[in-house]
Amino acid sequence: MKVLVTGATGYIGGRLIPRLLDAGIEVRVLVRDPERIQGRPWAERVDVQVGDLLDAESLRGVFDAVDAAYYLVHSMEAGDDFADRDRTAATNFVQAASGVPHTVYLGGLLPSGTGVSEHLRSRGEVGETLRASLPVTEFRAGPVIGSGSASFEMIRYLTERLPVMVAPRWILNDVQPIAIRDVLAYLVAALGKGSAGIVEIGADRMPFRRTMEVYGEVRGLRRIIVPVPVLAPRLAGLWVGLVTPIPNRLGVPLIRGIIHPVVADTARARRLFPEIDPIPYRTAVEIALQRTVGREVPTRWSSALGGAGAREGLTDREGLIREVHSVYVPAAPTQVYSVLSQMGGDAGWLVWNWAWKLRGLLDRLVGGPGLRRGRRDSQELLRGEALDFWRVDAVDPPHLLRLRAEMKVPGAAWLEWTVHAEGQGTRLVQTALFAPRGLGGVLYWYLLYPIHRLIFSDLVQAIGRDAPRQVGTYRCVDG
Repeated sequence: MKVLVTGATGYIGGRLIPRLLDAGIEVRVLVRDPERIQGRPWAERVDVQVGDLLDAESLRGVFDAVDAAYYLVHSMEAGDDFADRDRTAATNFVQAASGVPHTVYLGGLLPSGTGVSEHLRSRGEVGETLRASLPVTEFRAGPVIGSGSASFEMIRYLTERLPVMVAPRWILNDVQPIAIRDVLAYLVAALGKGSAGIVEIGADRMPFRRTMEVYGEVRGLRRIIVPVPVLAPRLAGLWVGLVTPIPNRLGVPLIRGIIHPVVADTARARRLFPEIDPIPYRTAVEIALQRTVGREVPTRWSSALGGAGAREGLTDREGLIREVHSVYVPAAPTQVYSVLSQMGGDAGWLVWNWAWKLRGLLDRLVGGPGLRRGRRDSQELLRGEALDFWRVDAVDPPHLLRLRAEMKVPGAAWLEWTVHAEGQGTRLVQTALFAPRGLGGVLYWYLLYPIHRLIFSDLVQAIGRDAPRQVGTYRCVDG
């Protein structure tokens, strides 16, 4: 079987493709810019076709000889004209896919009555356009819960950062979330069923307020949520944009999509796909958190907006605050890694040693390990062993060293270095990561950010300065 996937660089498409490939299905992807998929684990395993659903001429031949096509695109992030763009894209898809035996579309659940947001109305209109001319299975889903999904990130940030929330009364409306793994299971299973029309999918129903309460319970955070009869959807969406990394152009439609109860009638899904039993919302949250903390986030809500390469400076996404610095070093990767493998213990930390010692003393006063553990060997690092108040989390000489903090902090922290050959030298990227626990964790990071920024900036420069003097030997063992 050969299938075409549109939206390959998006949140859903980027996770669906490896599942299809693992199932032995031949995959063709439609992308506007082929460079956008470079570096993805599946990039060399797919047939890449360059085109744009907004440009009908660019779709010639793209749909030839495929047994099914996935429609996984939307234009909500494009701005106020997203409905027009969605309408054009769907029309062009229908014309180009006229000979395709089966189209699978992922849309959104629609509320009963007239209270339909413009975003959900557009998703529904796309489904109508596809079904009018093509054999279609249209899955309709509520909030998708998974590491990096927009719905999960909104719930995560609101709950983590606001101990007390004054929220609009419509947070008492029911929603029906579904785990990303179950969405993917339905999308793959549809290939073996043929055209099925509209199929609503979802797990357990609950008020939107309960989604935040359950998240808080999983994280051990007690939250007070007070519904009030005011706070317009647009104002609430702007508040989401302020508190979370989700931009207003996405936050406002998400909020407008829950101002009326939106639940699924899953009877057809159970009858057509009895092998799929959606996991409970709590389990989906637990898995998403595990993936996020473990940095196993293959795609995120903004995947289709741009590349995922490391950016200099401070970013806050996927629940992780990142402080990234990089430097070009006129030395070999082995020389750079040699410096990394010798830091800490009696050798100290190259710069600001007094600050490291003070941090260690303060950590000991509150019951942490401080710097007293030192290091086992002055040059060799083993995965899993202690290094001052760090634990060696990952070693891959001469490419990667990651340390996990074991000092007392309101959250989880890592310090990571990646080493890449660049021209005649090396590019060293240093990333400090912090997953704050609650509002206290956020305040902790940002209050200390000025000193952290100085220390981390000076540290990466010092590593680059010392690397050319090294002979290039190190002993780091992934054991």
